[in-house]
Amino acid sequence: MIELEGVPELIDPVMVAAFEGWNDAGDAASTAVAHLDREWKGEVFAALDAEDYYDFQVNRPTVYLDGGARKITWPTTRLSVVRVGGEKPRDLVLVRGIEPSMRWRSFCNELLGFAHELGVEMVVILGALLGDTPHTRPVPVSGVTSDTDLARTMDLEETRYEGPTGIVGILQEACTHAGVPAVSLWAAVPHYVSQPPNPKATLALLNRLEDLIGLRIPQGELAEDARAWQLGVDQLAAEDTEVAEYVQSLEEARDTAELPEASGEAIAREFERYLRRRDGGPGQAPGGPGGPGGAGSHATESGDSSSFLRDAPGGRARPQKPPRGGPEADTETGTETGPDKGKGSGPDEDADTDTDRDAGRGTDAAPGKDVAPGKDAKPDSDAGRDGKDDSSED
Repeated sequence: MIELEGVPELIDPVMVAAFEGWNDAGDAASTAVAHLDREWKGEVFAALDAEDYYDFQVNRPTVYLDGGARKITWPTTRLSVVRVGGEKPRDLVLVRGIEPSMRWRSFCNELLGFAHELGVEMVVILGALLGDTPHTRPVPVSGVTSDTDLARTMDLEETRYEGPTGIVGILQEACTHAGVPAVSLWAAVPHYVSQPPNPKATLALLNRLEDLIGLRIPQGELAEDARAWQLGVDQLAAEDTEVAEYVQSLEEARDTAELPEASGEAIAREFERYLRRRDGGPGQAPGGPGGPGGAGSHATESGDSSSFLRDAPGGRARPQKPPRGGPEADTETGTETGPDKGKGSGPDEDADTDTDRDAGRGTDAAPGKDVAPGKDAKPDSDAGRDGKDDSSED
């Protein structure tokens, strides 16, 4: 039994989780949860025992100086709580950590124990993977679930992915078996510019989360960071003709695939979302206008943050020039063939990956690394159809 002390009774709580490593291309998912924690001044109330779940030769502890004293930060998973005020306040339980090295079932059971004790109504797990998607287009974000009823009521996809999975998929299935509604949101990060940070993908995840849980999420500096990121990648890609031509081929494939989606219903849905955000109101809650998170929701400013050590974002690197070969991702939809295509499964066996987290960013494991750039790189329609369901990783 998990006993929680110092945690107030929560209001309609939703658990939002993200894990560094294999499921976190460009650090987009973990940065999204860190953004929520920072903007809403989260208070850490629990941390899992690092000895139980982590191989310290894979995820090494770090040493830092605190007033001249040396201290150690152990790799682990921490839970914090934030309260979002407004006419209909609700609470978020934020879970941020590193994909565990061992005992995944016990890890998930411990998180579910916290969810049960806190009365969590739904679990939302954020992930990011590498794919054949151009950086010049909106970031594709797919929402998937194993719950048929949840898929119908929230307009989500039922997962059809088969293949290797990470802690995101394991936790979602654990929630399903425990009877806890769970949704995974996956952002597709361009494989040719996989280095973190990727604020554009982070912002896309937060926008989709906003629509899902019916709360207006403050963007802070993310929108400006996303514009600066795209401008920087534009400039770097323009310096290399092969990369520029390859990006153009991805744009054409993406635009062609999205033409059938330009229906009246799809356009009306996007226009309604635009109006909600323009008016400063929250996204509509899953149950309709009367759902949680009414108009005017905003973050409360009270309470000090019990912050924990966060990784400093890496600098922007030159886009990787796509080598020769053929793309394996779904070029029809702009999404990818599951996290295994871009997370630690690349052909570069000699890459120096000290941790799982490095492999998770996909710096040496980009899907479609053998893609022939330029106009000869045509999308493989058969591969696209086969990979369409794979993008809906759990």
